Amino acid sequence: MAVILILDDDDKLRSLLHKYLTDQHFLCFTASNTEQAKKILLNEKIDLIILDVMMPGESGINFASFLKSHNLYNNIAILMLSALGDASSRINGLEVGADDYLGKPFEPKELLLRIQKLITRTTYDHSNIVEFGELIFNLKSLKLHKSGQPIDLSSTEASLLKILASKLNHPFSREELAQLNFGISDRSVDVQIVRLRVKIEDDSKKPKYIITVRNQGYGLFI
Repeated sequence: MAVILILDDDDKLRSLLHKYLTDQHFLCFTASNTEQAKKILLNEKIDLIILDVMMPGESGINFASFLKSHNLYNNIAILMLSALGDASSRINGLEVGADDYLGKPFEPKELLLRIQKLITRTTYDHSNIVEFGELIFNLKSLKLHKSGQPIDLSSTEASLLKILASKLNHPFSREELAQLNFGISDRSVDVQIVRLRVKIEDDSKKPKYIITVRNQGYGLFI
């Protein structure tokens, strides 16, 4: 379960965000100022901070700069919120290390989608990440997420996806896939591809990513 710290001096918004994100199965802590937030950070492992820019005392911009300059906290994802919708405010936030920026007012669903993507991205080493659409696959851990939610893959499915993802936009023959994946025979490749499509594609009958290339085989195309 991902852990989120909501830092905003608006009591009503802070309470609403806490309820909404808790209902979405996140563990949430709240703070109305940066001093409270720092105390929470000392005792809890936080994955993401929702940070208001305009607060009394230390601003969200300064706090983001503090987080990114601190070895204990610089891996925490930061999603900034602000009623200041101008480009300069967004640029300031991103320059000091915010990972994303959302203007107020906002739709809860958009906030949720941004949170899911940030948490998934910061969970893994970026050098091993392959992104296609709403899917993120880690070549090292063989973990797959769709819209921030984990997708359960069998060891054979994960190995097959790794082969396809290792050389994007390139078709592999059935024989190649069987040879590279010791868990399957060339005759069972089709079955494994179908199972993988069911888990990955929005419509497995009309695949968007795992494509059949006539007379060549299968490939992951993005």
